Amino acid sequence: MKTDKNITGIILAGGKSTRMGTDKGFISFKNKTFVEHIITAIQPLVDEIIIISNHNSYDQFELKRYDDLIKNAGPLAGIYTGLHYSNTENNLLISCDVPLINKEVLQKLIEQINDTSEVIQLQSNGKNMPLIAIYKKKCEAIFLEELKQNQRKVQKAIKKCKVNTVPINTVLEQYTTNINTKKDLEFLE
Repeated sequence: MKTDKNITGIILAGGKSTRMGTDKGFISFKNKTFVEHIITAIQPLVDEIIIISNHNSYDQFELKRYDDLIKNAGPLAGIYTGLHYSNTENNLLISCDVPLINKEVLQKLIEQINDTSEVIQLQSNGKNMPLIAIYKKKCEAIFLEELKQNQRKVQKAIKKCKVNTVPINTVLEQYTTNINTKKDLEFLE
């Protein structure tokens, strides 16, 4: 089911994965890589998917891949890069470390798209999740300014935007689990 929202899917896969010790996007879970799980979840909801990563190994997914426009500046630079290359007003952004994410959870974000919110982020287990969120294209300029000021924290940058935070129920919270360490991965399996 395609939506009529005209949305680009942006997958952030450019992290250094220092806590995991290996590229999280390529970790295998249930015979698919984390990135493949995310592609499967977002594909029915978006018109195009782009991957933000400085690693050309992601080219195997045959999607557009872009290097960070600003190097070594963390996920904020990845979001900025994704927005820069997006051709749509609405952008569904997901980091590559949430392999359980599903269409039902993402649909909750898409249902909240409106003309006033510039960022629509999930709230799961009492935590805001700016790396599972909808970003308006206009955030690109705001984030570039933040990056020029040497500001790297996503949470601080989105405070410059009109943010709508969408809490999800406890049944859906399991699908937003970040897998950042080998211990997290053991728990997942």
